[in-house]
Amino acid sequence: MGQAQRQGTCLTAEEYLAGEPFAETKHEYIDGEVYAMVGVSDAHVKVAGNTYALIKSHLRGSGCSTYIADMKVSVNAGKAFFYPDVMVTCDPSDQQPERNYTKQCPKLIIEVLSPSTESKDRGSKFQYYRQLASLEDYVLINPNAYYVELFHRHNQHEWLLSSYQGSDAILTLTSIKLSISLSDLYEDVRFEQ
Repeated sequence: MGQAQRQGTCLTAEEYLAGEPFAETKHEYIDGEVYAMVGVSDAHVKVAGNTYALIKSHLRGSGCSTYIADMKVSVNAGKAFFYPDVMVTCDPSDQQPERNYTKQCPKLIIEVLSPSTESKDRGSKFQYYRQLASLEDYVLINPNAYYVELFHRHNQHEWLLSSYQGSDAILTLTSIKLSISLSDLYEDVRFEQ
């Protein structure tokens, strides 16, 4: 999702969580600051939808759950909440009723980049995501070209970067044992000139 400016009001995590289900606009939360989410491009929606559909189909019957855009992930003991474009969790604790609106143990997070979020997705947001012990793969997808970056957890302190470019490239997600061609990931996407 695209991200707009900071809202200016400092909230506790409890206040944020209490109000978010009733908000007209989704918000992300970082240490008391609330950020409104804004609309995204046609390509962004198609890439996120294709990614979700391919992963959902692959994981059917596995016990893992795949989410798109509307499910929050909690990071750093509730000091930050984000809406990843696509997220997979296989941890049974994330299926408990008390986690109906927020997940805490994703093994895969995918963000589709947009001009307003790219620096945050690469920087501060990834810094928070790295605190999730369960996270194995973090993927950044450029919706305007056949280009994907995969950060795979090598150990507690090291992440390995692999990049995939061109419609014939194959993205391999070790976390869920899935290989996806970029041509499938970008199906029906018309790149801007």
